[in-house]
Amino acid sequence: MAFPKLKESPPLYKTLANALAQRIRDGDWVVGSCLPSEAMLCASFKTSRHTLRHALQTIEADGLVLRRQGAATLVISRQKVRRFTQSFNSPVDILSYPRNTYRENIIEEFIELDEALSEMIGGAFGSSWYHIGGLRKQQDSEQIIAWTDIYILPQFASLTADPEHRQVMVFEQIEKKYGTRIDRAEVDVCALGASVDIAKKLKLKPGDPCLVIVRRYFDDQDKLFEITFTYHPEQKYIYKMEFKSGAGH
Repeated sequence: MAFPKLKESPPLYKTLANALAQRIRDGDWVVGSCLPSEAMLCASFKTSRHTLRHALQTIEADGLVLRRQGAATLVISRQKVRRFTQSFNSPVDILSYPRNTYRENIIEEFIELDEALSEMIGGAFGSSWYHIGGLRKQQDSEQIIAWTDIYILPQFASLTADPEHRQVMVFEQIEKKYGTRIDRAEVDVCALGASVDIAKKLKLKPGDPCLVIVRRYFDDQDKLFEITFTYHPEQKYIYKMEFKSGAGH
């Protein structure tokens, strides 16, 4: 006797994300306006803060909203953004710097994630991480190229003492020194106005445009072991890619 196949219900966060997206498409929250606070949305949709944040991440990935730490969620589009994907052969291809640059560490500290950092990094609230904050500069001119906040698992903290640390990407150090290899990497690129803190570090004015690159590295167990936030001042960094057709002439 054949039994009818049960229809699986979508996860709660997806249902909520669809509802939020529909409200945006319907014009309840117009482009340029902000969504209600998380507390108000939780009460309105009778949902938990965890489910709401997962739903907000979903509609942000779809290009409908922009979430900013310490600020309201901004509506930036009524339609889902069409995205293009490019594959690379190695993590080094994702983002690399010229060999004539180096990183000058200003901050080296063990931290425990508070609520804001937990949401930003994607790590568990209260979990331990090691924070490296530093300026990337050109060797000859000492020109500041970027500020980077790097968060790694605490067992990797001793790599900052390695002589090559200033010029080698941290994920390369982790692989060489500890044997933890990247199995998967995520890269987000966006333009944001510099916060007061970032502006001070980069010698900018608050609100000056920055190219922000967020990189997340996962091991073969899909465990996040490094995340970096890099802020490039306007006109100080260009990322170039070249594509060649594999077809015959």
